[in-house]
Amino acid sequence: MRENFRKELKDLKQSVLDIGRSIVDVTRLSVKALVDGDVDLAEQVIAGDDDLDQRCLAIEEHSLEVIATQFPVARDLRLLHSLGYISMHFERMGDLGVNIAKAARRTASRRGPQTLYDLIQAQGNLVHRVLEAMLEALEKNDLELARKLQDLDEPIDHLFKQFFRELARLQEEEDIEWASSMVLASRYLERIADHAVDIGDRITYMVTGQFEAPAEEEEA
Repeated sequence: MRENFRKELKDLKQSVLDIGRSIVDVTRLSVKALVDGDVDLAEQVIAGDDDLDQRCLAIEEHSLEVIATQFPVARDLRLLHSLGYISMHFERMGDLGVNIAKAARRTASRRGPQTLYDLIQAQGNLVHRVLEAMLEALEKNDLELARKLQDLDEPIDHLFKQFFRELARLQEEEDIEWASSMVLASRYLERIADHAVDIGDRITYMVTGQFEAPAEEEEA
């Protein structure tokens, strides 16, 4: 009986990791669609959102079902509760990726300054690094890596501020809808990374049973 329970926990965690891989793909493809002005790719990302939402919801429901029927305690209970929590963050991250794809669809008909596309791509690359580190920390229960996610996130915040400054210099020459869409896309990338950091905090709790106080943010 306990062997079946252990397998169920392992399979559930693997399902969460698989969703995380999908989030990496959504983020990468949505950034590519934005930078390349690829409407077809943007539509592909948008079309996959309902399936991603359903997969995340299934994790929450399955976690609750196991808690209700198996009465787990201590580490197992933390794992189940945390997997549901992480799936909720993944659902929100997927939505942010879709929002970037929608921005790609809105801006595809015109081309702005290459500098801004380069900044978006650089930000996307850094977000990809954070997501990969977050998934590795989750898969391996790696506390050291989970705690490093905040440091990996900082350059993304700096790039967002740089993007905003660059856009402010050009705004008089660019139309408002295009500029707004690009700012929002950069902000969505920043938020995806923030969710990954939150998941890192949850991994620490999942493994240790303790919440660590978040590091104080520097003043802008």
